[in-house]
Amino acid sequence: MQRKIPTVAVNIACALLAVLTLIGIGEVSYDKSMNAMNNLATAHVARSHLQRLLRDVLDAETGQRGYLLTGDASYLTPYNAAIADIGQTQDQLRELYAAQPDELASVARVGRVVQRKLAEMDLSLRMKKEGHDDAWRFVLNTGVGKEQMDAIRTHTIEVIGESNRQTANGYSDIRNSLLLSRLGIALVAAIAFLAFWLYLRQTTALDKAGQRQQQALQAERDQLDKQVRERTARLAELATHLQQVREEERALLARELHDELGALLTAAKLDVARIKAKVGGDTTDLQPRIEHLVQTLNSGIALKRRIIEDLRPSSLSNLGLLPALEILTHEFAQPSGLHIVTNLEPAELDDTIQLTVYRLVQEALNNISRHAEARNVEINLLSYKDYVIVSVHDDGKGFDAQAVQSSSHGLQGMRHRVEACGGRLQIDSVNGTTISATLPSAVHPQATIPV
Repeated sequence: MQRKIPTVAVNIACALLAVLTLIGIGEVSYDKSMNAMNNLATAHVARSHLQRLLRDVLDAETGQRGYLLTGDASYLTPYNAAIADIGQTQDQLRELYAAQPDELASVARVGRVVQRKLAEMDLSLRMKKEGHDDAWRFVLNTGVGKEQMDAIRTHTIEVIGESNRQTANGYSDIRNSLLLSRLGIALVAAIAFLAFWLYLRQTTALDKAGQRQQQALQAERDQLDKQVRERTARLAELATHLQQVREEERALLARELHDELGALLTAAKLDVARIKAKVGGDTTDLQPRIEHLVQTLNSGIALKRRIIEDLRPSSLSNLGLLPALEILTHEFAQPSGLHIVTNLEPAELDDTIQLTVYRLVQEALNNISRHAEARNVEINLLSYKDYVIVSVHDDGKGFDAQAVQSSSHGLQGMRHRVEACGGRLQIDSVNGTTISATLPSAVHPQATIPV
């Protein structure tokens, strides 16, 4: 025990020393890096000012030469702007190097050369304005301006070179600071790696357990989704079958009413007509009864026709889709007071699609009459190569399509009838209501419906 206590103390001391050393290294590296960054920023700003100073001198010389050669006063605008900017740039350079005497002396040399160049340009301009053309041409041809520009470039390059050397020293300091920091970072990284390895061992075990649980849950969800899809498909098939059976039963009932009940009512009406023609003598009481019987038979025949048309439109079977729709809209417009406009293009459709289009228009007109409070209705049937688009639009009050569709059996029936034929139903109730269905020309798998 007595031997372990010093060992523990030494370990703690070493750990504390390592921590303090790491902190010290970090602080020293930080200070050196910050100083180097400040020097780099100063060098960058100095180069920018020097380049701007050289550019302003060139702009001033260009404006001066343009005015001297052309006499156009507009060349003095860039000249004056460059002169003003030169003074500001020199002040910024002196302020930047205020704490660095060597660099400040170099900037002062550049400033003196620039002032001589500006004095030479100002002299030429004054002689130009005073009309001494020979004098300014003489000054221009002496080459003094070129010598001064060369001197400006030389001194500017020297200052920029000194700035580049400061930049290189700054980069060197930063590299040394980074190299010093690597030792501490390597130590911390080793400890962090060990802790991370232990953490990974635990999290890997937890992840594997979680994955097994997720796989079990996913398998259950997939099984439930499969069962839902299968049951939904069976319900859709059942609904389609029931719809077909209902249409077949309607057709059968319509034929029975037409063939059997229609024949009976017509025969009874003919018999009453014969009796009425042959009855003689006192027919005071008999004649009104026969007239009433004839009216009753006529009402029965009309009722039979309406029931047949509701069950199975004979106009659709006998005349085709377009005449059947025209008859439907004409008969619907008279009692409802709606103004119905139709735009129906000829289309070659099989019987199932024709019946679907007819039922869609019929159900839409019934809904408009009951709920829309509309005055105008427009029905369109547009024919394309492999499909048709049928739409019914009214100018009524509209409704919330999302809220109503879930509780409206009529709309659900429309959608199911259209989708059972391989089509697509859309309902828009923003301005009025528009019900639009895109249907294939025939019910078969190869029918293409545009998206």
